[in-house]
Amino acid sequence: MNGLAIVVFFQLPSKSNFIIFLKNSVISDSLMIMTFPFKILGDAGLGLWPLKGFACRYSSVVFYFTMYISIIFLGLITIDRYKKTARPFSNSCTKNPRSAKILSAAIWIIMFSLSLPNMILTNKPMGQKTVRNCINLKSDFGRTWHETVNFICQIIFWVNFAVIVVCYLLIAKKLFQSFQRTRKEPEKSRKRVNVKVFIIIGIFFVCFVPYHFARIPYTISQTRDVFLCSAQKTLFYVKESTLFLSSLNACLDPFIYFFLCRSFRISLYTVLKKKRVSLSSSTQLNASRRYDINKAETKI
Repeated sequence: MNGLAIVVFFQLPSKSNFIIFLKNSVISDSLMIMTFPFKILGDAGLGLWPLKGFACRYSSVVFYFTMYISIIFLGLITIDRYKKTARPFSNSCTKNPRSAKILSAAIWIIMFSLSLPNMILTNKPMGQKTVRNCINLKSDFGRTWHETVNFICQIIFWVNFAVIVVCYLLIAKKLFQSFQRTRKEPEKSRKRVNVKVFIIIGIFFVCFVPYHFARIPYTISQTRDVFLCSAQKTLFYVKESTLFLSSLNACLDPFIYFFLCRSFRISLYTVLKKKRVSLSSSTQLNASRRYDINKAETKI
């Protein structure tokens, strides 16, 4: 679905903040998905400890890097949707592509700058035992940086969480006021309340909220000896379970593109129509070739 989303989005001009934010979101989701095989094979217990070491040093860092980029862009998309709901006929709020592109580039640069040291500082020699826990591969400063970045990411999440909740409360208020107005109108002239906009907050709560409640105690258990071994194992399993929910974001975001972006739907239908026409033409051509071959065989 993300591959199809990339094909569709690259056919859309970046004329609005909304489209630009969605394009950045699909890029981050696609990068996140590329890290899944390393995580799965590294944790599968197949004796592929070098692959587990690669996951600790590189692919896990990319996973978290792209996850928080997705969270930031979900917050920006929510702000854009709120502006569109509050002032539906104003173009000044939603059509400033240059500023949106600069902001998007700044987000990628800042998040990459925070993530790169986690790769560099995971520099201890790898072995079959040391790769079982990624924190064992980090230097002393690497552990400190890891903990610092985790708390920075927590701040990023909770700020976006507050922004999304506030924006959706205001959106709900606007939609309720619109519903109250249209209810008094004749039934034929009533407009449906667009509840599809709430898909963002649904995905955000399902994917990211459980993980971030589990992340703080887990990070502390990694970097400080304040928990018993049994508690550390429990926190690890809770973290891994909620991390699975976070990874689902990459699978659910295409529904945001489809339901909230009319340009995406139109472009998607165009792509599918072209594909259907191409397949139909190919089928007709093959049928024509088979007919010519059969005809030639009959003559022989």
